[in-house]
Amino acid sequence: VQLVESGGGLVQPGGSLRLSCAASGFSFWLYDMSWYRQAPGKERELVASINSAGGTFNYADSVKGRFTISRDNGKNTLYLQMNSLKPEDTAVYYCNARHFQLSYRGQGTQVTVSS
Repeated sequence: VQLVESGGGLVQPGGSLRLSCAASGFSFWLYDMSWYRQAPGKERELVASINSAGGTFNYADSVKGRFTISRDNGKNTLYLQMNSLKPEDTAVYYCNARHFQLSYRGQGTQVTVSS
């Protein structure tokens, strides 16, 4: 099982990034998927989630209207489009796959928002 995040980096406030999470080794289309983030000294935070069919979404209040989660079950890939980025969005972003009692997490990708 592998979840590999990519797309992180350094961006100025107000900028945009698109994160990707490439999944392999399991039946991606059966799993609900989520993006979490963790900033230094802070607890891990659920950013956004999407159900297996891609029709139900949830977002943290702090990112509503700025971030969009999506998935392509044909490509086994999860995405997070992040717009209007703020310094407080700086964190390591992880994708997570969950199906009943099974749960997998990637290694994360660093997002830094700074001028």
